[in-house]
Amino acid sequence: MQTEQSRQLFQKAQTLIPGGVNSPVRACKSVACDPLFIARAEGSKIYDIDGNTFVDFLGSWGPMIMGHNPPPVVEAIKNALANGTSYGAPCPAEVELAELVCGALPSVEKVRFVSSGTEATMSAVRLARGYTGKKMIVKFDGCYHGHADSFLVKAGSGVITLGIPGSPGVPDDIVKNTISIPYNDLETLEKTLRDPKLDIACVIVEPVAGNMGVIPPKAGFHEGLRSLTKELGIVLIFDEVITGFRLAYGGAQSYYNIMPDLTCLGKIIGGGLPVGAYGGKKEIMNQIAPEGPVYQAGTLSGNPLAMAAGIATLKALSAPGFYDRLNEKAADFAKSLTDIAAKHMPATTLNRVGSMMTNFFTASPVTDFTSAMQADPAKYASFYREMLAQGIYLAPSQFEAMFISAAHSPEDLAATLEKTEWSFKKMSK
Repeated sequence: MQTEQSRQLFQKAQTLIPGGVNSPVRACKSVACDPLFIARAEGSKIYDIDGNTFVDFLGSWGPMIMGHNPPPVVEAIKNALANGTSYGAPCPAEVELAELVCGALPSVEKVRFVSSGTEATMSAVRLARGYTGKKMIVKFDGCYHGHADSFLVKAGSGVITLGIPGSPGVPDDIVKNTISIPYNDLETLEKTLRDPKLDIACVIVEPVAGNMGVIPPKAGFHEGLRSLTKELGIVLIFDEVITGFRLAYGGAQSYYNIMPDLTCLGKIIGGGLPVGAYGGKKEIMNQIAPEGPVYQAGTLSGNPLAMAAGIATLKALSAPGFYDRLNEKAADFAKSLTDIAAKHMPATTLNRVGSMMTNFFTASPVTDFTSAMQADPAKYASFYREMLAQGIYLAPSQFEAMFISAAHSPEDLAATLEKTEWSFKKMSK
């Protein structure tokens, strides 16, 4: 595989951009290779600037559930583009997309659009604090909610990948208001929430952890979490930046039948364009300015291109049987992966929920941050490089997810399984 143009461009990028990338995991440090620069994408494939073709299981970190450049979304963006790129004023598409989001997610009565998942989560926490008059946040070890100061305590995603315990630049006065506890540990959760010394405003959780690798909730965990927060008057925030419109049209809250108080959403509601949202109960959302006293604003919030792409995406996702077909395809693929691993790489554990999954290089079950840390990043790095050389594009980190899209064909998946088996055989020698 020829990658000379990517190599040269990465060298130039490092003189102009910190680390040569605009988001740390993209530097591919944990998989011991240089990043590829992507020229274009279509369907299930991406194409680098050297002309190499890859079957893409990263999907722009999840939102490309229909594949890249789906015609309805492209057409919607073109139509919106003809009218301008940004207004800084209300546009009709905002109302239409808000109606679709509120109609899809069982717990969302009102929604506010923002420009990223990080902006959504930090705004939701501010709202929870303003609504309750309390200040403490409870999160879970290994869950990642963006790079706002309050969340960089035992966080997942790139923080784990790069081995960063927290982050310089985050004042102690902010961190002291965040409590991080083990994911899937209902006993510790109850002990924490019932502590009379704590002034807890909210609990924020990825309903399926996706930023320390895919880790589903244990039976009863979400039920206990919802029951406790409701009893104690604590706002429950579901961070559905990954799971929203990925697991089901109604998100993880529909998938598990658990209704949070607030929900955060990411780029899938904009067809992959830079967008986010947070929404929930009217009584809470009515506290946001200009209706209420909790201030949050954004010049590009409700951007007409993102709104148009989101409308086209959600309409396509609402088609009967879309998620049944997608999740069945993912289940068959995951079973075949597990069978191949059992033959050639038994010290692996595959976790899957819907169309998102992670193959952990550890023989032990992975149910939380501690068990995820038992996986072997060096072995994953070897696997990543082997698969990349064969035209398969995976997340450049053991602690991320791979995503199946509607665009992945039976041929794509069969070829990927064949190349996985070849890689496992080679690695096991």
